[in-house]
Amino acid sequence: MNKILHMLSSFFSKSEFDLDGYHFKNEYKKDKNNVLLDVRTVTEHDSGSLPSAINLDFLSSSFSSSAAALPKDKAYFVFCRSGSRSSSAVSMMRKMGYNSYNLVGGIGAWPS
Repeated sequence: MNKILHMLSSFFSKSEFDLDGYHFKNEYKKDKNNVLLDVRTVTEHDSGSLPSAINLDFLSSSFSSSAAALPKDKAYFVFCRSGSRSSSAVSMMRKMGYNSYNLVGGIGAWPS
């Protein structure tokens, strides 16, 4: 029963800024000014990332100030390993006035 409640809660708590891999990739590719933002650690990023993604470690103490330095005239398509850190990053960035989207399921959800 708890699993069912958890699944329902997860389903209904998704925001319009949480995109599955297909929609995330398609929306990202609509505008050449869109930015892929990898919020994994430097080690994770260096072990393999999406083409042209910039790395801004969400777990770093400087994430907020680094994010605040990003241009606000771009849309940010944010991903991590599982979708958890990127969801938190998108929430924070949206509160700062950024147009940002989360890849639900993380980098593994990016369609080939």
